Amino acid sequence: MKKIIKNGTIVTATDTYEADLLIKDGKIAMIGQHLEEKGAEVIDAKGYYVFPGGIDPHTHLDMPFGGTVTKDDFESGTIAAAFGGTTTIIDFCLTNKGEPLKKAIETWHNKAKGKAVIDYSFHLMISEITDEVLEELPKVIEEEGITSFKVFMAYKNVFQADDGTLYRTLVAAKELGALVMVHAENGDVIDYLTKKALADGNTDPIYHALTRPPELEGEATGRACQLTELAGSQLYVVHVTCAQAVEKIAEARNKGLDVWGETCPQYLVLDQSYLEKPDFEGAKYVWSPPLREKWHQEVLWNALKNGQLQTLGSDQCSFDFKGQKELGRGDFTKIPNGGPMIEDRVSILFSEGVKKGRITLNQFVDIMSTRIAKLFGLFPKKGTIAVGSDADLVIFDPNIERVISAETHHMAVDYNAFEGMKITGEPVSVLSRGEFVVRDKQFVGKPGYGQYLKRAKYGTLTLSKQDEKLTI
Repeated sequence: MKKIIKNGTIVTATDTYEADLLIKDGKIAMIGQHLEEKGAEVIDAKGYYVFPGGIDPHTHLDMPFGGTVTKDDFESGTIAAAFGGTTTIIDFCLTNKGEPLKKAIETWHNKAKGKAVIDYSFHLMISEITDEVLEELPKVIEEEGITSFKVFMAYKNVFQADDGTLYRTLVAAKELGALVMVHAENGDVIDYLTKKALADGNTDPIYHALTRPPELEGEATGRACQLTELAGSQLYVVHVTCAQAVEKIAEARNKGLDVWGETCPQYLVLDQSYLEKPDFEGAKYVWSPPLREKWHQEVLWNALKNGQLQTLGSDQCSFDFKGQKELGRGDFTKIPNGGPMIEDRVSILFSEGVKKGRITLNQFVDIMSTRIAKLFGLFPKKGTIAVGSDADLVIFDPNIERVISAETHHMAVDYNAFEGMKITGEPVSVLSRGEFVVRDKQFVGKPGYGQYLKRAKYGTLTLSKQDEKLTI
């Protein structure tokens, strides 16, 4: 069905202007003044911003971890994402050593099938580099459109890969046109510190943070950057939390290396003291890397402002407090790592970033959507408002004030990490490929509507010039 969005203020990563949008066949067909189209439904967006739909590059839905499974699956997780103004997610597909990559990808397709209400894609975890893995990777890119590989430098004896695996993944990614992502913490030293803490009788949630100091994130980030330089490859550092890691990324970029950094809303507004909440409530804030001392927050905001960090992911990885986080009572290492962030990512960036003058409105769009689309082979199909792009749109009220709460959120999890936080701004309606998923703050989408997205190789366009190099 054709639609015209009238009277809104369109905001992209580069421009802000008042215009109408004509939507046909799921695409943006025309942008102009006083548009008319026979048979088109007219949506009045007066007083609202119209943003490209948010893209969350970092989610873990329906993921087994720590002896349990994340509470939000592809249905509840994508519904919550849509309410928050996100229209595309890229979820992490876990692999198992010794098993074909294809088997893991099929498992993740089955998790999403018939459930996702918005479009989605996958990153692929690399835990080992064998001849079989190297033989499969080109097929993963060509057949599945998975053009980003994640290597864990932490979670010893669970996910952690050694430096040789990281280096060989970087070399392979350079040859194949993929982007390597790292969880950058020194897993070996963390393993020692956690065992020592438990031996000393230190079992409370706060020791999760104290055994993963920022120096270990900075060290691993710097090591990954150096290996990237040696391989002549490209690197994306996920969930950057601290000044030490920002410094290493900035150093690499100043040397001209192809290195990018992501942070998350929890690191911008919450701090380490939350892990000291009484009655084991600190467990709600256990994720990795951990929350840092408050002074790191302004370092992260400044890094987003000056371009040292470029994107915001949610690292959505939700576990109930009751029955799941409680698995770690008496042993902080058994608390399932992760938190519920997918719904509030965009609004927190707008409220704490734009409204408080830390970033501009156009930077906001770039950080939560456009840059992510460019880095992960989705641009300009996704991530912008332009003729020919998918009509993934957010009609956003920039002035409404509200309080974040588990009582009103749409995630399946039983708490909200930002409980009680007062913010300004909220998505009113959200469209995916021209169809309402959320309309006037009511869910009108359909599980199974979301489509799997095959992504272009790193640094190439996706819409009309598939093989043309793109300057990111």
